[in-house]
Amino acid sequence: MEAAAAFPEAEEAAVLPVGAEAAPDMRLIIDSPSAALMHRLAIWRDEAVAWFKTLASAAVYATLIVTFGFQVARVEGQSMAPTLSDQDRLIVNKLAYRLAEPRRGDIVMLYYPLNPDKSFVKRVIAEEGDQVRIVEGRVFVNDVPMQDDFVPPEYRSHDDFGPSVVPEGYYFVMGDHRNNSSDSRHWGFVPKKYIIGKVQLRWWPIPTAHIF
Repeated sequence: MEAAAAFPEAEEAAVLPVGAEAAPDMRLIIDSPSAALMHRLAIWRDEAVAWFKTLASAAVYATLIVTFGFQVARVEGQSMAPTLSDQDRLIVNKLAYRLAEPRRGDIVMLYYPLNPDKSFVKRVIAEEGDQVRIVEGRVFVNDVPMQDDFVPPEYRSHDDFGPSVVPEGYYFVMGDHRNNSSDSRHWGFVPKKYIIGKVQLRWWPIPTAHIF
């Protein structure tokens, strides 16, 4: 009787393969809802960290670009019409004048000399050492009439200015809308340190996008 009682236990033990007792436990751990959730959370955490690093890097690069390279600007007003219109979006190249000097005809973004908290967009008319004279709205630089066919007749002014020589380190700027622009005719020459950069691109509105 004692042998018969032990036999079923021996038979039950005999049909289980080696390691079979551990296998169900392993499957239970893997298939456990809490374990699966923790696994997903770990994946999401790693993805979130990766995204954060990417966004942080992009923010740093954007800051460096804006600070040292390029700046996005929006035109307010019509002083540069018809070349630029109100609400045009621009890309200003802030590196341009670290590598070279502003030149006549360049469209530039500058700090308003009477209030540097404001910024304007104007066109360089004369460089340091140039003589500027305006007669009945006609601009002369070093006694040579300026080629300003980009200014429509209805945008021309009829004022007089000068003659005046641009001091060293300064520039004479004007808006293309000559009869509707506050510029060097009214508040004087612009020091080079106030010129932020060269207007490189109008990117909005897209149909009128233009490289300058």
